[in-house]
This record gives sequence, C-alpha cells and structure tokens, in this order.
Amino acid sequence: MWQKIENALEALRLPYRKVKIYQDGLPICGKELNITNDLAKLGSPNHRLLLKLVEQGARLMGTESAELLIREYELIRQGFDNKNQSVPGPQVEQPEGALKTNLQKRDKFIAERINHTLAHGEVGIVFLGMLHDLSPGLADDIEIACPLYSPQSRDGHDHVG
Repeated sequence: MWQKIENALEALRLPYRKVKIYQDGLPICGKELNITNDLAKLGSPNHRLLLKLVEQGARLMGTESAELLIREYELIRQGFDNKNQSVPGPQVEQPEGALKTNLQKRDKFIAERINHTLAHGEVGIVFLGMLHDLSPGLADDIEIACPLYSPQSRDGHDHVG
C-alpha cells in the first residue's frame, strides 16, 4: 500500500517546496520531525515516506491537538479495561459513542489547522485513517484530490480522486 501511495505522489510531480504534509496522530508540539524520525526508525513505512517528502523540500506540519489524542487514548484504554473485567457484575458502557464524538472533534481540529496554515498556492498532503472525514470542515477554496480511492465528496456523492 505504501509503495502505491509513494508512486501516486511521484506521478503528481509536486513542487515540494510548496508542499505541507499533515499526518494523522502527529500533534502540534514542536517535535514533529523528531517523532517522525523515531517512528521511521521503528519501521513505519508511513513515516519513512514522510521523511522522504521532507528531504525533497516538503514541510512537515503538526496536525493534531495533543489533548484530543490523549482523550482518544484514554477512551480506547477504558474500552479495553471494560472488556477485560474479571469481576462479575454489570458491565460499564463501552465508549464507542465518545470515541466517535472525539474523532469528529479531531477532524474539525485538523480541518481548521489546514485552513489556517495552508496558504494560497501551496499543496497539502494529508495522511489520514479511513474513518476520518475532513471535507465538511475544509475551506471551500481547498480542492480535494484522492489519488488512490474515491471517498464521499462534500455533497455526499462519490468522486474520482
């Protein structure tokens, strides 16, 4: 999959000096490149590709709210703890609804981050998990292209990326 993504990006022949990269799970913290380097060293093909794009002149952007990422971690951990209860008794409600709400907040935050940091004439490359949907929150003047798959467009219809 990551080779297909890399090939699709190469085919676009982007002006990397005008490219900003936004990565799912990468907090705005001032240590974005350090985090990416560490994950690439651990074998992440996603983060290796990010470094390759940075080497070509792209700028890596902190993308997410650290608070919302921590909240998601806590909700996931709570869900695992609830499923692993060994004491008989009523189960605590699973946090699926809270996770969905938190994901929507993350998507809104990411879209606003892109809206405020992507200047006219720049290209943004966004790496997101499939459950994300930024399109409702992105500014109308941002053109969305998805070279590998066709997600729902802003009007709810499929489009070719």
